[in-house]
Amino acid sequence: QLQLVESGGDLVQPGGSLRLSCAASSFTWEFYDIGWFRQAPGKEREGISCISSSGGSTDYADSVKGRFTISRDNAKYTVYLQMNGLQPEDTAVYFCAADQGWRCRTGWAKRKYDYWGQGTQVTVPS
Repeated sequence: QLQLVESGGDLVQPGGSLRLSCAASSFTWEFYDIGWFRQAPGKEREGISCISSSGGSTDYADSVKGRFTISRDNAKYTVYLQMNGLQPEDTAVYFCAADQGWRCRTGWAKRKYDYWGQGTQVTVPS
């Protein structure tokens, strides 16, 4: 069993930055790819970034490419999502999730992830 806990969500002004963290509970963490997803009220969940278990592969949705950066520190059992240039359309609950074996290849956002965190709220007022 792997538990994931997100943190770092906050209210930030347009153009501002936040760093989200996704902390895992187990050393088996290092075998999992991690995806970041977000869901805004009334909208479908969107996969925004993925990092493979080794950290060697990453991917981003077009909506965040060039503004967000994903990274992982396996020694700390943590994945980070650095978010710059935040805009009102980035307002959502952000979730991290764990998957095995796909290595963030095309289609990673549509896979059935094994474990999910509880989410952290990011609000960017208009």
